[in-house]
Amino acid sequence: MTWKQKRTVWRGAIAAFALITALPAPVQAQAGGAGGALSEMQPAHLAGLQDFIDGVMAQQIVSHELAGATLAVVHEGEILFSAGYGFSDIEAGAPVDPAQTLFRPGSVSKLFTWTALMQQVEAGRVALDADVNSYLDFEIPPFEGAPVRIVDLMSHSPGMSDVSGITAPTVEELTPYDLWIRDNVPERLWAPGKEAAYSNYGTALAGYIVDRVSGEPFADYVERHIFTPLGMTSTSFREPLPEALQPRMARGYELENGRLIEQPFELFSNIMPAGSASSTAHDMARFMLAMLNDGAYEGARILEPSSVSTLFSDSLRNALDLPGMAHGFYVVREEGPRLVGHAGNTGDFHSNLILAPEHGFGFFVSTTGGAESSAARTDLSNAIIGRVFPETPAPRQARPAGEVSPAGTYRVNRRNYSRPPNEAYDITVERVGEDGLEITNQGETTYWERIGPLTYEKVTGARNGGPYERIQFHGGDETLVLSFNSQPYMAYRRLAAEEQD
Repeated sequence: MTWKQKRTVWRGAIAAFALITALPAPVQAQAGGAGGALSEMQPAHLAGLQDFIDGVMAQQIVSHELAGATLAVVHEGEILFSAGYGFSDIEAGAPVDPAQTLFRPGSVSKLFTWTALMQQVEAGRVALDADVNSYLDFEIPPFEGAPVRIVDLMSHSPGMSDVSGITAPTVEELTPYDLWIRDNVPERLWAPGKEAAYSNYGTALAGYIVDRVSGEPFADYVERHIFTPLGMTSTSFREPLPEALQPRMARGYELENGRLIEQPFELFSNIMPAGSASSTAHDMARFMLAMLNDGAYEGARILEPSSVSTLFSDSLRNALDLPGMAHGFYVVREEGPRLVGHAGNTGDFHSNLILAPEHGFGFFVSTTGGAESSAARTDLSNAIIGRVFPETPAPRQARPAGEVSPAGTYRVNRRNYSRPPNEAYDITVERVGEDGLEITNQGETTYWERIGPLTYEKVTGARNGGPYERIQFHGGDETLVLSFNSQPYMAYRRLAAEEQD
């Protein structure tokens, strides 16, 4: 299908189409050495894809508190199709238009920051293995003599505490990010480059480095060197939005007393490079097409092929047999084919961008609505991956005598260590028989079966064709760590017995 043949469709809340029912599960990747059979993309997998997606979204609208959603699918250098679902403004009855309606991609915004950073690497102004302090006018303290490097920021492994205060209630209370990052340097907790623990601060710092070495304010820089060359005329990091874009911004919604209630425009400029972008599905498609074409689109080149290859390549993994971080992107699936991407959440918007570079295929989706609209984003992403790149469940393996029991309570490594931990986010693991586990996470209990050494596959909610969620325990009996293949950017440490009481 050519560009001129692409269709822009809108589907309201119509009767749900029949499809496989599954509990929400994060987009996941193939477990190395223990997974089921994978399938490369076949022409038949794309046939009827738009109708399939329409069916999935019709169900999500009626079952997942969706107000609106936007989508673009790209393949072989073109927008295969795009779609809007529900409303950009419920009160006005305005439908979502994927070419015109802006959504908030949240942390998907980070991909623009890493692109800008790689442009500066190409220009010779930044070196990936350099100490970040080489480019700053304030200091990031080392940990036990080890400095944070640029590449550690890209793999979310600076060894830092998470930080709070990344939003502002009003424009007047926003702090320019270049000032905010000076006043909010996180505590250093472990050596850099050793463990991924998602860092909004680290990405904001990378954006500030772009600002410093280029001599251009970050919002100006990405407009001049990424958005304008690619024809992304409806994308901006600025808050509030430029006046010309404001009428096209989708309202964010939350469910209150059974009704979807419009929310104020969210403000993230405290950490601007980490998540303050607004964009349309069509603009995001242009970015995807450039990334899938070695950094060029419609005659404009924003990156050299070697830089794109770096962004897609492996950098660090927490678990040996699960996918890890690429550079800025994270690895969604390692093979059959390799998938890379990034998800994003604001309070009101939930987004995902997935690329299959080997096949020139990618998609972007963003949703808004009640709390379940995040699950709708995830469900749709999983449905697309499972249809286009189906896989089979991994073979089950019996647990050998003497294998360490992974039972216990686990706490995430990505948190603000200056505050007491929120025990509501702890994960509980219990053995079921010899080869099964029950995992309780935020009140939801799921069942998992063993597929390899300390590696398990989720049974609850698994859909035919996948993708299949997998976990691996690693580190040693006294320091056991839990990793999910859908979360290569963080891990969970088992608490000592006295901490679990």
